[in-house]
Amino acid sequence: MTGLLRDLDAYISDFADFVTAAPTSYHAAGRVAELLTDAGFAVHDEGAAWAPLAAGGAGFVVRDGAVIAWRAGSDLTATSPVRVLGVHTDSPGFVLKPHPDFRADGWAQAGVEVYGGPLLNSWLDRDLGIAGRVVTRDGAEHLVCTGAIARIPQLAIHLDREANTGLALNKQRHTQPVLAVGDSANGVTVAGVLADAAANAANAAGVAAAPFSPDDIAGADVRLFDTQPPQRIGVSGEFFASPRLDNLSSTFAGLVALLETEPAPGTISMLAAFDHEELGSETRSGAAGPFLADVLDRLRAGLGANADEAARALAASWCVSSDAGHSVHPNYPEKHDPNVRPLAGNGPILKVNANQRYASDAHGAALWSRACAEAGVPTQEFVSNNTVPCGTTIGPITAARLGIRTVDVGVPLLSMHSARELAHVADLHGLARATDAFFAGA
Repeated sequence: MTGLLRDLDAYISDFADFVTAAPTSYHAAGRVAELLTDAGFAVHDEGAAWAPLAAGGAGFVVRDGAVIAWRAGSDLTATSPVRVLGVHTDSPGFVLKPHPDFRADGWAQAGVEVYGGPLLNSWLDRDLGIAGRVVTRDGAEHLVCTGAIARIPQLAIHLDREANTGLALNKQRHTQPVLAVGDSANGVTVAGVLADAAANAANAAGVAAAPFSPDDIAGADVRLFDTQPPQRIGVSGEFFASPRLDNLSSTFAGLVALLETEPAPGTISMLAAFDHEELGSETRSGAAGPFLADVLDRLRAGLGANADEAARALAASWCVSSDAGHSVHPNYPEKHDPNVRPLAGNGPILKVNANQRYASDAHGAALWSRACAEAGVPTQEFVSNNTVPCGTTIGPITAARLGIRTVDVGVPLLSMHSARELAHVADLHGLARATDAFFAGA
């Protein structure tokens, strides 16, 4: 993973691999950790003492499905500010319930619960896998991932003549996937499927012993995911169709920029990839929790900062909250502001909201403009139509939690919260290049 900021095609190819390796937030955090380790970043254990931060020092810490990584510039002092790119690793979809196994009219099915706010209909008739983390009775954690084994089948048009004029899905009755049918359904359990997937992965890695048996599983955080790989499409290959662009697009951009960019002298560059944004962030690994503050406190302590110096450092710091946004939709133009109409391919967007659903203000707009200009990346603005409720991001949460100046940006998408979203390759690459300029001190 070198030179990606200068090569759009290589960037998009590696991003596709990253998405494929990250079907859940736990896998995303794990893959980020692997790539950071390969680049020489030091892993930090939250339960151990941390060495003082030195110029050029680089490290990271994982908390469940979240990861925070940092890279120190030269000339560090106790008042050195941080430049944070805040992102999230989770996406809307379906999480398996406890005791998920049940049978209905000869079909083996799995009970699922809706996670966040997915476009439910986009998950119908797709080839789905199951992935996440399993904790065995000995306390060991295992990442698991199956192939395409499940499907949420839609009712045929012959049995619902009104489907094309008003599809209504009951979240309990109509979203449960099928896994097997008839004789092949006998003995099928989700625990067995997960154990088999772990055993197959172990065999592929040349490990003889299976990691765990179905009876070993004490707890599981697992979800459905779309197994169709990301792909460049469009007449000129300008589109990128993929699951989880919200918000792996920002996670990968921040990772690449952190790895390839020397921090501005006297600053600390940081990627803060939180979990549970789609649920409101109020968890131990979410932006509303203590994770970022904990890491900043420990790094600041390693620089010997007192309370006054720590406050001065925060006052000079910045957070760019990067999350996916909306491109103007050609089939629904009335849903967008009549004058502010961001278009896929015209650059990453600055997200603005008068009610502070986004944290951008005039100073943040100036910072983002400088970063994009320095990177040679076009940028555009997004603001909601007054009749369409505005979503929110980790930006206002981070600003309120830490008092750090924050600006909200992102890549414009079509089909946000679909099982398969759509972006422009130039915007994806442009976000990484703008983040590079931000870390370098623009």
